[in-house]
Amino acid sequence: MPAKADPAAQRQFLTDTLHPLLTRAAAGTRRVFFADAAHFVRGAFLAYLWCLVRWVVPTGAGRQRYSVLGAVDATTRTLIRETTDGTVTHVTAGRLLLRIRAAHPTGRITVVWDNARYQHTPLVRAVAAFTRIDLVYLPPYSPNLNLIERVWKFVKKTALANRSFADYPAFKAAIDDTLDRLGTTHRHDMTSLLTLRFETLHPASNSTA
Repeated sequence: MPAKADPAAQRQFLTDTLHPLLTRAAAGTRRVFFADAAHFVRGAFLAYLWCLVRWVVPTGAGRQRYSVLGAVDATTRTLIRETTDGTVTHVTAGRLLLRIRAAHPTGRITVVWDNARYQHTPLVRAVAAFTRIDLVYLPPYSPNLNLIERVWKFVKKTALANRSFADYPAFKAAIDDTLDRLGTTHRHDMTSLLTLRFETLHPASNSTA
């Protein structure tokens, strides 16, 4: 958890904003999505390595990056995503909002995400107004309050850990395959992983609780 996180601000956000939203989501009166971008860089993802002889692990040049801007439904745990081989921008964010509304044409929707600069642009706010999606911004340095961070950690562990890829298309395919199967093959993992319990900083010791 980032050292710059404000424990009081996180607790107030949970009490005043996030918990009421999640209560409405559980009651079926609003959909709540947690959104964020993950930037996967092609390379060798090693959990551990022990060998008696020298072993060269093949890897990419480290300059090929696959970016995924995703939004996970807090109740159904389904994922909606927009992907790019380039940089995530306000255009990417606008397209994600359009995808969310297209998937759920009616009803109230809230997207909870961090304070990346592109999320505050006039284009994103205009798309949000057009799609009737409410935007809620997390307190600074609060990835622990963003449910989708757990999804990205799972994807890295499942699709990339202890693996190397012959080329960039194979690298992207491994990520997409895992994302495509979150609601099927990995449904049990998502159910146990995406519980609506959030860690916050302890006010006295500055540790998680």
